[in-house]
Amino acid sequence: MGEPGSLGQFEQLVLTAIVSLGDNAYGVTIHARVEDLTKPRTVKLGAVYATLDRLEDKGLVASWLSEPTAERGGRSRRHYRLEKPGESALRDSVQAARRVCDVIAQSWGAKWKPAR
Repeated sequence: MGEPGSLGQFEQLVLTAIVSLGDNAYGVTIHARVEDLTKPRTVKLGAVYATLDRLEDKGLVASWLSEPTAERGGRSRRHYRLEKPGESALRDSVQAARRVCDVIAQSWGAKWKPAR
C-alpha cells in the first residue's frame, strides 16, 4: 500500500478519538468522543462507522472483535487501534495544524486567541 495522503478533518477527529480512548476504542465510545471534540455540532454514528471503514481500508487503523459482553445476549464489540501509518498521518496532521496556528498568531497578533 502506498502513502495514505493527507487526512480530512473528520478523519483527524476519529483518529484522535481512537488515540485518546486506548483499549476502550470501539464504535460507540469513538462516536461519543468525536461528539465531545466537535461540540456543539452533532455527529451521526453512521458517519463515524463509514470513516472507520475508510481508515481501515487505507491501513491507518486495525480492528478486531472482542469477546461477547457478560450481559445476557451480549454482543462482541469491534475495537480499533491506530497502525503505524495512522500514527504517522495523525502526527503529520498535528504538525500542519500547529504551523497554521503559528502563522495565524503571527498575522493576527494579540487579537487572536485560539479557543480551547
